[in-house]
Amino acid sequence: MRDMAKKPVTFEIVKRQAGTLGRAGVIHTPHGDIETPAFVVVGTKGTVKSLKAEDMHEYVGNQVALANTYHLFLQPGDEVVKEAGGLHKFSNWNMPTITDSGGFQVFSLGAAFGKGVTKFAQNAAEADAAAEKTGLNVYSKELASEHGRLCVIDEEGVTFTSHLDGSMHRFTAERSIEIQHNIGADIIIAFDECTSPTADKDYQIEAMDRTHRWAKRSILAHKGSYEALKKQGIYGVVQGGRHLDLRTQSAAALAAMDFDGYGIGGSFTKEDMGDAIRVVNEVLPEDKPRHLLGIGEPRDIVEGVSLGCDTFDCVAPTRIARTGTIYERTNDGHKRINLNNTKYQRDFSKPDESCDCYVCQNYTKAYLAHLFRAGEMLGPHLASLHNLYYIVNFTKRLREDILLS
Repeated sequence: MRDMAKKPVTFEIVKRQAGTLGRAGVIHTPHGDIETPAFVVVGTKGTVKSLKAEDMHEYVGNQVALANTYHLFLQPGDEVVKEAGGLHKFSNWNMPTITDSGGFQVFSLGAAFGKGVTKFAQNAAEADAAAEKTGLNVYSKELASEHGRLCVIDEEGVTFTSHLDGSMHRFTAERSIEIQHNIGADIIIAFDECTSPTADKDYQIEAMDRTHRWAKRSILAHKGSYEALKKQGIYGVVQGGRHLDLRTQSAAALAAMDFDGYGIGGSFTKEDMGDAIRVVNEVLPEDKPRHLLGIGEPRDIVEGVSLGCDTFDCVAPTRIARTGTIYERTNDGHKRINLNNTKYQRDFSKPDESCDCYVCQNYTKAYLAHLFRAGEMLGPHLASLHNLYYIVNFTKRLREDILLS
């Protein structure tokens, strides 16, 4: 039983994994416990696309869901969510919840908008090539002046235009926390600046230092609300791009602040991700949870768990599901299969022979392929159920492996 006199969000380690930084633990929140390692299902606008809240409980089995501060601010508005009784009542999410800070949208609505640049370059060569090709400075004032793509950063915060109607808005650390207080998730995240894999080191330093200053302001804003302090925990976000010295510096700066947990954010390359996570988690306090933001492919989760991460979130499982792509376990790991391929039209096998989810127990690849070819809404729904069940339970098995080791 959780001691209600404690902070609203606390963490305990149940067992450490020998020879690694991995651990199995429990995050205690006002709306229930999260047994870690755990995958966090993403419901950007207070909804996991095509899924009811009941679907998550009955068919997916996830313990926790994440909503997006930026999107809920724009639609329906954080005040509406507050008036409805908060995110849990508004969305019928009867489970622990998280909101991000809106910092990643600073990146995605800035110079990365329409440029094909993501937070995750495949390798350093790709990142360098992209920077050379585009001359990309993620927060270029020239690009920021483009109509409908405005994203200007200054010391106080960020000015941006809505992707919905072009209206102008302003986020500061204090405003981000106020919005997250109104939304009412169990875990909120300090306002940060997410940088591109292509940003040079000088800019990474500038953005990291600014993130640290915003982190201090976020904590002060959170502590300024007695009601929020009783109901919500706050995470700080480690930045520093693919530079290990900056990652270490950022982890140390945030570890010295009074956060309830930590997010590992920003941008990586595939080849650098492991070292970047390792140096961060060697510095962050062991007795607080660590969330790897926006990364959730099975192989990345395996690496993240071994390096000391406790929770993960990613939009990929549902995003690829909506286009007809599902996960399938193989003898040596997993693969993605595209149900739009002709060969699946007469494939009457289960979507994944090794999976015991509702979809795999009741439908075939041929039927799912038919749904996508026919443009039926049921296709994305069933594919999303399968993919989320797959990744949620994949992560649960990593916890079981630690407990049994």
